[in-house]
Amino acid sequence: MKKILVVLIVILGTGFLASAKVSKAEKKALIDFYESTNGVDWVKKWDLEAPVAEWYGVKVAGNHVIEIQLFRNNLQGTLPASIGKLQHLRIFNVAFNNLTGELPESISQLAKLEVLKIEMNRFKGELPDSFGALGNLKELTAFNNFFSGNIPASFGQLENLRVLNLSSNSLRGAIPEALGNLSNLESLGLFENTLKGSIPSELGQLAQLKELILANNQLDGEIPKEFSQLASLEILQIQNNKFNSLKNLENMNTRQFLVLDYDKGDVKLDFKKLDFKNSRMAETIFEDDPPKKKNDPDHNK
Repeated sequence: MKKILVVLIVILGTGFLASAKVSKAEKKALIDFYESTNGVDWVKKWDLEAPVAEWYGVKVAGNHVIEIQLFRNNLQGTLPASIGKLQHLRIFNVAFNNLTGELPESISQLAKLEVLKIEMNRFKGELPDSFGALGNLKELTAFNNFFSGNIPASFGQLENLRVLNLSSNSLRGAIPEALGNLSNLESLGLFENTLKGSIPSELGQLAQLKELILANNQLDGEIPKEFSQLASLEILQIQNNKFNSLKNLENMNTRQFLVLDYDKGDVKLDFKKLDFKNSRMAETIFEDDPPKKKNDPDHNK
């Protein structure tokens, strides 16, 4: 009799777990997202009649949606404002799709978000200043879109950020000094924008930085002498800019470099510590990001 009771309890318990559901508000937000991004034409579609936990790319824990991973799934259209209802979301990956329009301000309500991957889409407009509220964010990759305007100084509030890649957009203005506050940053990619002004000396505070990509902009002035403090730096690409002087590169411990790309021309620098056996030096080639989608119909709209 006891065994029968135990079996019944296990069965009932399993049934209860199987029937666990996300809230109506979260499910509605997912359906809004599905419809707004033309879900009927996705490569892997959602069965809206099935439990949310069974939907492709969606992970549920504790009756809350914590992950959406829809990399290269033929998403089209725009992100709805209701995406902000998914307040337990930790990972949002919609990279390599055909999404367009501006990013909704409501993304800044996703306080638990750790990874935001929106690269290789057709997003346009300005990066929301409110993104500075995403205090748990560790990775933000938005390269190969059509973002314009300045890099928000509020990004300097993302103290947990490890990766920031805004390459191949139409961002302008100066690099915010506030990015020097990102003490955990390991990779900063700003390649191929229209950034101007000098590199802020505050970037020399980024002790964990391993990769710094500033090539193909309109930056000028001198390389900050504070760059000599970047003890972890392995990849530095600064070619195709308008620097007045590269002299301070000599002060860096170039023995640590795997890649060092700059405009040589007639510049003669004395890299006494450079080990050419371990480092690659090139003049103008940038190989880390895919080519920008210059022929996109939404470009420059």
